[in-house]
Amino acid sequence: MRIFYSDVFVLPLPPEHRFPMQKYALLRRQVSACELVPPEQLCLPEAATDAQITRAHDPDYLRRVRAGLLTTPEIRRIGFPWSPELVERSRRSVGATIAACRAALQDGVAVNLAGGTHHAFADQGAGYSVFNDSAIAARTMQAEGRVRRVVIIDADVHQGNGTAAILADDPTIFTFSIHGAKNYPFRKCPGDLDIALEDDADDLSYLAAFERGLCQALERAGPELAIYLAGADPYFDDRLGRLAVSKSGLAERDMLVLEQCRNAGIPLAITMAGGYARRVQDTVDIHFQTVRAATELRR
Repeated sequence: MRIFYSDVFVLPLPPEHRFPMQKYALLRRQVSACELVPPEQLCLPEAATDAQITRAHDPDYLRRVRAGLLTTPEIRRIGFPWSPELVERSRRSVGATIAACRAALQDGVAVNLAGGTHHAFADQGAGYSVFNDSAIAARTMQAEGRVRRVVIIDADVHQGNGTAAILADDPTIFTFSIHGAKNYPFRKCPGDLDIALEDDADDLSYLAAFERGLCQALERAGPELAIYLAGADPYFDDRLGRLAVSKSGLAERDMLVLEQCRNAGIPLAITMAGGYARRVQDTVDIHFQTVRAATELRR
């Protein structure tokens, strides 16, 4: 099984912007230290090309991102200051999801240790998302003739509004999001299947809703590829989550996806999406158990 990473492209961030980014290097170090895969299967991806990115984004938006011409409000919506490093890191993260999709179609399952930037719209970024890696990767797989139908299973605690908006008129890519009803974004964009949970939803209610939605999504989508956003932010001690799911509950969620996709013969590309626990190691632990479960099921 191949795992892709992009954290070596370090962003020059002021202290107030660093906490969402700390987890990526820590996660890769833990994956490497525990030897979940042989070193040659822990891979640095190619950057996403302009042609790939514009399968989901307006060319003018890409041009302005690339040239550093975003307005102050646009940069504020993204949440990171613009820099050439931000552009390269964003391209690499998208490239990692594309690479994970290709690898999953060959091997059954693959992982991007970043990705899940689902708040990026066709013409603007938002919520730590510059480019929408799921939409780009899904359309790239279609453009390469590898698949016709894709399902995006979004288990980040925040609704995948950008993904839903980009793919709203595309019947070949099915979007399923399970998220907090009262959490960001406060204006949701309807996807093909949305499940909105009340604050403090616990393991029992979360898993029952997730399993119901997952079964519906797989049945309705008829997919040849699944992209799974394995968000760590439904965790009960997440600073931005507002739900009450345990680490073991999130592990059970991951197994539902892994087992159902395996049993249905659906290749699965996994991205990490959000995670903002008060202790960064809790977020790393949740992401790590996702990656470990994928490697163990692959064996």
